[in-house]
Amino acid sequence: MMKTLFLQAPSFEGFDGGAGARYQMRREVKSFWYPTWLAQPAALVEGSKLIDAPPHRLRFADIAPEANERDLIVLHTSTPSFSSDIKTVRALKDLNPKLKIGMVGAKVAVDPTGSLQACEQLDFVGRNEFDFTVKEVAEGRDFAGIKGLSYRDAAGRIVHNEERPILHNMDELPFVTPVYKRDLTIENYFGGYLLHPYISFYTGRGCKSRCTFCLWPQTVGGHAYRVRSVGHVIDELKWAKQAFPQVKEFFFDDDTLTDNLPRVEELAREIGKLGITWSCNAKGNVPRSTLKILKDNGLRLLLVGYESGNQQILHNIKKGMRVDHQGLPRARHRHSRHLHPRPAGRDQGNHRGNHSFRHRNQPAHHPGVARGAVSGDLPAQAGDGQRLVCHRQRRAGRRVGGPDRATQLPASQPHRNLRLG
Repeated sequence: MMKTLFLQAPSFEGFDGGAGARYQMRREVKSFWYPTWLAQPAALVEGSKLIDAPPHRLRFADIAPEANERDLIVLHTSTPSFSSDIKTVRALKDLNPKLKIGMVGAKVAVDPTGSLQACEQLDFVGRNEFDFTVKEVAEGRDFAGIKGLSYRDAAGRIVHNEERPILHNMDELPFVTPVYKRDLTIENYFGGYLLHPYISFYTGRGCKSRCTFCLWPQTVGGHAYRVRSVGHVIDELKWAKQAFPQVKEFFFDDDTLTDNLPRVEELAREIGKLGITWSCNAKGNVPRSTLKILKDNGLRLLLVGYESGNQQILHNIKKGMRVDHQGLPRARHRHSRHLHPRPAGRDQGNHRGNHSFRHRNQPAHHPGVARGAVSGDLPAQAGDGQRLVCHRQRRAGRRVGGPDRATQLPASQPHRNLRLG
């Protein structure tokens, strides 16, 4: 087995774009997701090491010694960080030209040719579900025989091997939490809506939905929801609970944990026996009977993707939902402290007559449902209209009388915070 380093490279200050972040960006609050997509192959490769530089505030000088101690380095990358990540690749190759260096992540999965062309020092990229692809590279196998791999051959030509079939027996994947324990400081990971410290990992991969805006199912995870057995998940929770007594909450990062209702109910009942507080992603169509089972067994919070209360917009983004089936806001009104929907944002276009979510006593023209926007918050109360008018007046005043922030911003310098020395 090659001596392997899995690396989330130093990047922009505060950049939350690691191998697990759903939206690669610098946020208005401190936020770092666990590098689960790197921890999983790291768990497969014996003797490997994982370095997640951004949340641990590491510079290139901190990771440079690894270049001469490793045979193989696998970097996770994303579209926003790619240009800075290939700087890291070049710097590592300068230190040790014999290194084999590859990349994984959604960016290289959808554009393997462009990624390899952008950096001659890059030896390969792992496409789509890359866990066992990387494991076979670390075993020293001939690149030509590794499924799911794109690489540069001895003549410098870019070669794309056949696709690797997706994994169906998810219990073949080892736990990621022992890698967290070995290589990460969990207190460095933050989620604005999660108790701190928290731990997140997957109980399954893929999502049957076809939402046009969602990253992982369209690039790495696929559209078949493949799950670990309940016993396998519970065994990892038991291990992690003992290894991390300071953890206040576990977050299951499956795209939609509630897509398989019998399984999530079974999982919840087993979690309830452990006395663990937990949260997960969900759609707005979870039956109240299921919600009660989850809540009674430790569920604290649901991240619900409503996206819109307008049926045409839901069709446009291929959400696969009807507004009259999204009954979760009513359940949230009954148990608001246990459900935390994602904000839907402000919809555009024609929203006439499509206000199925409004409160039974709330008129269609009420400001709370104006423009068809639905946030999943509690129904509007008396006096909201006047407050909304005042809010709009204040915003208008800022636009008219306030300074032009655009003129105050410096010219774009996308790499000014890259720590390469």
